[in-house]
Amino acid sequence: MRLLFVSDTHLGFDLPARPRVERRRRGHDFFRNFELALAPALAGEVDAVLHGGDLLYRSRVPAWLAEAALAPLKRVASRGVPVLLVPGNHERSRVPYPLLGLHERLHVFDRPKTVVLEARGVRVAFSGFPYARQVRAAFPALLAATGYASAQADVRLVCLHHCVENATCGPGNFTFRHGDDVIRSADLPRDAAAVLSGHLHRHQVLRPAGAPPVLYPGSVERTSFAEAPETKGYLVLDFSHSGLERWEFRPLPARPMVVREVELEDADVEEARARLGAAIDSTPADAVVQLRLRAPPRVELWSVLQASSLRAMAGERNVSLGAP
Repeated sequence: MRLLFVSDTHLGFDLPARPRVERRRRGHDFFRNFELALAPALAGEVDAVLHGGDLLYRSRVPAWLAEAALAPLKRVASRGVPVLLVPGNHERSRVPYPLLGLHERLHVFDRPKTVVLEARGVRVAFSGFPYARQVRAAFPALLAATGYASAQADVRLVCLHHCVENATCGPGNFTFRHGDDVIRSADLPRDAAAVLSGHLHRHQVLRPAGAPPVLYPGSVERTSFAEAPETKGYLVLDFSHSGLERWEFRPLPARPMVVREVELEDADVEEARARLGAAIDSTPADAVVQLRLRAPPRVELWSVLQASSLRAMAGERNVSLGAP
């Protein structure tokens, strides 16, 4: 079986229904990369799709956004490719407007359950549950509630939206080791072919001793400047009767994120405008840019630092002002 694994699409991020300001919206970037990630499924190149959670950027969303977010998955399902969806913490462990997600080939882990799919002569059991608080203590019981142990399959997979011990994130490579929201590697079932998890936005593969590999595809777009150096994408995995045969990380065209420091202490209004413009022009034409002043600005410079002034210099970029 060939599986496409995508996660943390955060659809709806910077996508208001009635924008008050005319500017480039980052919300379209997230939808675009989600569609690009699903392209192999629509082309019939994979046998199933797993979404690892945080389909949406928050739990309370209008119906039009929930429908737009589910639509790409339902298109895949309508092509005959089964889709599995793990609700994440941003959805508060549930998909809003669940009736919009009804489809015979769209399987939502709205509670602990196991879904068995067969393709290319291989039966694969997908066992998962929605995001759970204090999962460290609850994980053994949640896994048992899925029916993991009794599923009749050649390959067993655990589908999550959680931090697993020794996963990392952030520019300082923070490592998750302890805490109520971290699953112990020792608690992972040893007979699983792999653990497939969303939640962390950095693509990584953990190989805990005596436990199955843990694969994170990461997010499809950069959601903060902490993710600026990270490559975004999705995973394609091949399973045989022997388990996980191979996996491939496929990058997506995430927009570059760039920080520029600007010195304005000795500048008048026109010189400040020129320096800000030069800093913006030094970045890629489609960049997400943060300008950081080396010192707090004088009152007479506030007009050139307003959002409307920065937008006038931005072009197709998204430009914001960071703290000194």
